Amino acid sequence: MQKKFVGSLALLLFANFLIKPIWIFGIDLKVQNLVEGDSYGLYASVFSFVIIFNIVLDMGLAHYSNREIASDQKVLARHFSELFFVKVSLAFVYFIIAMLLGFFLDYWSEGFTVLLWLSLSQIFSSLLYFLRSHFAGLHLFKWDTLFSVLDKSLMILLAGYIIYFSNIQISIELFAALQALAYGLTAGLALVIILWKVPYFKPSFEWPKFKSRLHSSIPYALMIFLMSLYTRVDSVMLQQLVGNTETAIYAQAFRLLDTLNQPAYLFSVLLLPMFATLFARKDSVSELAKLAFVLIYVMTLSISLGACFEAPAIMDYLYIRHSEISSTLLQVLLFSSLASGATFVFGTMLTARGNLRQLNYIALGGFALNAIMNAALIPFYGAMGAAVATIGTQSLSALLQFRLSYACAKLNWPLSFLGRFLAYTLQSVLVAWGLSLLGFEWYYSLTLIIVGVALSALMWKLLPWRNATELLKERLKERNSG
Repeated sequence: MQKKFVGSLALLLFANFLIKPIWIFGIDLKVQNLVEGDSYGLYASVFSFVIIFNIVLDMGLAHYSNREIASDQKVLARHFSELFFVKVSLAFVYFIIAMLLGFFLDYWSEGFTVLLWLSLSQIFSSLLYFLRSHFAGLHLFKWDTLFSVLDKSLMILLAGYIIYFSNIQISIELFAALQALAYGLTAGLALVIILWKVPYFKPSFEWPKFKSRLHSSIPYALMIFLMSLYTRVDSVMLQQLVGNTETAIYAQAFRLLDTLNQPAYLFSVLLLPMFATLFARKDSVSELAKLAFVLIYVMTLSISLGACFEAPAIMDYLYIRHSEISSTLLQVLLFSSLASGATFVFGTMLTARGNLRQLNYIALGGFALNAIMNAALIPFYGAMGAAVATIGTQSLSALLQFRLSYACAKLNWPLSFLGRFLAYTLQSVLVAWGLSLLGFEWYYSLTLIIVGVALSALMWKLLPWRNATELLKERLKERNSG
């Protein structure tokens, strides 16, 4: 039981603090510096575009499967056999939509090859996410975490060889093609493992069942689509309104924000089946939610404050172009990660509980607000306008999801906890500011701030270690014995 949890956690930390940083800083960032700024700006815009319409590939099937399998693991074989053919069919539909809309956005004239490869990447990525939802639903967290980094590991090997050890000149088109290859190989291996776990597999197509599955998963699909819109439409609008250069500058800061959000996202992958199991048993989720929220908040606040105070030095070290402008963007964008972290907890909880209608209303409002703010601010302020729109939208959405979760899931968090939470936040800002004045090199200062802010949480006794440990032991014992 404890061995199972420790093993899963070790893989999670391995994914976040070894593989993905190597991919981001050793490969992706290197490509940003090697190719022309406008080329990467186009890539960033197309990448956001194909992610927005990724929902056509999934139609909420992954979230639906994760929740259903976590509630009743006996449905795995039947679900997988029925849904696999649906996934293949949706891939063809997605590819056609991506190509047609890409034509109207003029991506064909500037970057048809990039659009083609990134569309294929999303097809393979969606298949991988669908397969991983079965691992998570079965509480096979080691397999899930392994496949969460395998594609990046392959990219490190493939792109790393070209960048550092060969005479081949890396281009944005080649970079996109390597991504498609890495996702394809990873998805293929995950499929082999799933077929090994499924008692029988007989892909078939029956219209009544197809219609029934889509009907059940549409609320999940709508939620994912709306959330993708208000988190990814900024790059597309930037490219369409002010061009590739501003998009490339924004991508420099947004890439680090995306990096910071990855650990919180992986926590949410673990949380969804846990929340679903607790709700199915009609048990309280209050302690698990508190533990997850505080862990993510402390981790995110520590890194955000450190990166904020040292942003100019960090961006100047990482990038050879536009580092001064992108450092200011980073300081603004970083604090939207606090809202994103809260969303990964409370949005995941509401998804597991089945409050999809309310989540969709929040996501629709978030998209409308984000689109309006982007349209108003980008023509005058460029990338900074998009950054302001991002932090405003994410913060409002997180507050609404917290309020809804507190009422629907009956979170009995005492006022004393909320008071300690606010006091910790204020103290963390002061600690980070004080440590930044010591005059150390930026990497020492960054480390000191992260450690100092994280340790500050101990004095406020925010983490319910005792109750949370017992809860996790109980849940893992049930899963292991099953």
